[in-house]
Amino acid sequence: MTRPQRVVITGFGIFTAFGFGEKALLDGAFTGRPAFREVKRFDIEPFRCSSAAVYEGDGPEIPGVGFPEDAPPRQHDVLVACSRAAIEMASIDPAGVSGALVGSQGDYRPITRYWHSAADGAGTPDTAFLQDSVPGQLSHGLGDALGVGPLRLTFVNACVASADSIVHAARLISRGRADALLCGGAYLVERELFAKFDSARAFAKDGHVRPFSKDRTGLLLGDGVACLVLESEASAAARGARVLARLAGWGIASDAYHASRPHPEGRGTAQAMESALRVAGLGPDTVDYVNVHGTGTASNDTSETAALRRVFGDRAARLPASSTKSTTGHTLEGAGAVEAVITLLALTHGLLPPTANFTTPDPACDLDYVTDGPRQVPVRRAMTTNSAFGGVNTALLLERA
Repeated sequence: MTRPQRVVITGFGIFTAFGFGEKALLDGAFTGRPAFREVKRFDIEPFRCSSAAVYEGDGPEIPGVGFPEDAPPRQHDVLVACSRAAIEMASIDPAGVSGALVGSQGDYRPITRYWHSAADGAGTPDTAFLQDSVPGQLSHGLGDALGVGPLRLTFVNACVASADSIVHAARLISRGRADALLCGGAYLVERELFAKFDSARAFAKDGHVRPFSKDRTGLLLGDGVACLVLESEASAAARGARVLARLAGWGIASDAYHASRPHPEGRGTAQAMESALRVAGLGPDTVDYVNVHGTGTASNDTSETAALRRVFGDRAARLPASSTKSTTGHTLEGAGAVEAVITLLALTHGLLPPTANFTTPDPACDLDYVTDGPRQVPVRRAMTTNSAFGGVNTALLLERA
């Protein structure tokens, strides 16, 4: 049996409401500065909530991508920009990348405009107008734009979609099916899903996301796109590439508890974390930090607290864990990739991003959520977790190079 290949990260590109690139994220999420503001890219008047973490040009711009006043840009364009940044950082020939794996539900902008046009009596648009709304088109279009190999996959399972793209890429590389792959995901705040979350009364009533606080009232959406280059350690060494971190372990689990609520004991999240540790051949005492899903909803935060206690036992009370959705907002399908990059930066900078907006302790959430601002500590290994509707959970374990 062939020995599994070790998987490393050699490049990344990222965009959030703070702007494009690493520095924007360090100046924003890592300082505990929330990016929430009133949404102006579509008519907010019909909704209960008016806030999201949206980019409005006050941070580093995305190379080659403009922001129209009445809509977000195409996911395709931002994915291409982030992927090019990742490939450039990795110093890899795109022809040496076997394919592109993307987490996304597709670009809602064209389909939303189609329905509005149809309602106004306009004619049916041609196929080219709608193709970006098809999730599979994003991975194909991204791969074609970059000139990478023919493997193209799109993952659509909600808030773990881009984490799943990373897990699948890691598995392919580990098993020797590919030397290098591009993976990531995207979500840009738009009217369609904003309306659905608003209708479900899932948004924070006062415009502040307060994960793990007793007075938390819900989540807020956010712009988020991130892409990473994963390689086998052998491939990176042969190229003389700079390794940013090693992807030591990964896990996927389903608790099959409820259509939208997580298991109250955090079983699915715990199983994903345990699987990541098992793949890495490491024990829970080797983890120095966890970037948790941390949506700021009542059921999520207590479930994750229970999961951390289930995996880390008594040590959970001393293990730093924070939610960066308190600053970036919930980037939905992009969350797994965005938070993987945040976790990578925590490793490389030895800096833990805080859980912002924390106010009142909740007896049911009694762990160390890094609520006192950014924390400078050495980090050898860090884990990031994500969960999605349907009870799907993922965990990635990163190790400093």
